[in-house]
Amino acid sequence: MIEIILFVVLGIYVVFILQLIFGFDKVKSLVRTDEKPRTKFSIIVPFRNEEKNLPKLLRSISNLNYPKDLFEIIMVDDFSTDASERVYIKWRMENGLIETTLLENLRLSNSPKKDAISRAIPILKHEWVVTTDADCIVNKNWLLTLDNFIQKNNAEMVVGAVVYKTKNNWFHQFQQLDLLSLQGTTIGSFGIGKPFMCNGANFAYTKKLFNEIGGFGGNNKMASGDDVFLLQKALKNHAEKVHYLKNTDTIVKTKPENDLYKLFMQRVRWASKTTGYSGYYSKSLAVVVLAMNLSLVIGLYLLISNSLNWKTLLIVFSVKYFVDYLLLLKSNQYLRKGKFIFPLASSLVYPFFCSLVGIYSLFGSFTWKGRSFKK
Repeated sequence: MIEIILFVVLGIYVVFILQLIFGFDKVKSLVRTDEKPRTKFSIIVPFRNEEKNLPKLLRSISNLNYPKDLFEIIMVDDFSTDASERVYIKWRMENGLIETTLLENLRLSNSPKKDAISRAIPILKHEWVVTTDADCIVNKNWLLTLDNFIQKNNAEMVVGAVVYKTKNNWFHQFQQLDLLSLQGTTIGSFGIGKPFMCNGANFAYTKKLFNEIGGFGGNNKMASGDDVFLLQKALKNHAEKVHYLKNTDTIVKTKPENDLYKLFMQRVRWASKTTGYSGYYSKSLAVVVLAMNLSLVIGLYLLISNSLNWKTLLIVFSVKYFVDYLLLLKSNQYLRKGKFIFPLASSLVYPFFCSLVGIYSLFGSFTWKGRSFKK
């Protein structure tokens, strides 16, 4: 009976992952052409205690290959207690050609980031909103490629990719592989016409669409989800205007965590959004992924207690590893230009990590940027 349950869970999991692998290739890459830039962007950057990271982000924005009169930057300080504001002011004095504004956040909900974006939107001078995070670095052709895509497509919301800029250690590589799987899932779900994920570090939409769907109304009690829930509301009302932009010049780089506790809390914050998913497919996939990883953990316990044959567990793990690897390879080819990956060690650890994060996120609270949030 135990073996049957394991193989049933595995079979369902394999079907879901193979669908994503198939969908990944259906999202075609944009070939940028020489259209004259004409889209005006407002870049919103919420930040809290980011004095170490802001210089890199602001430097990358300074180096954007895009007309300075076609974009502005709105920095929203979420009650920083370090020198973040001074870092920004110094940069602003050195980059007078870039129009920029500094705002103080106004807390109205349980989500500081949603509050920050909502605070900025009413004063934006341009129609297109682009959000990113203070610990990111953007490509010099980021806006240029986004503009090119907008001119070619009837888009009012555009999702882009995020990847880690890692050091050569296992802990960073573990996070990279996890993010690659999430990015592969994002792209694959768009390819099969069932998108449900995005990342606020590389997310664009029009003010018109934001206002039409009621902004973040309806999910302000969730501390996270400034990106995913907005995407799902847009898909419900204007699915034809929501697109994924696949082009390496739009990939945004961010920092992995250096502390296990912070990584766990970050993933719990991400996982806490799954209970608010609105679509059947997204909820089903989340349940299947958790069930698959939890099955491996339970299977190991049963193996140790001599209640399960080791060959059964090996087959289940090997098949899961194989289909996961296929999706990771596609993500890796796009996001990291096919750099070598061999995720065996991470795949052995991941079921335990995923199961713990998934179960804890259903009941536990989490901390983020020095604040505590309850489920």
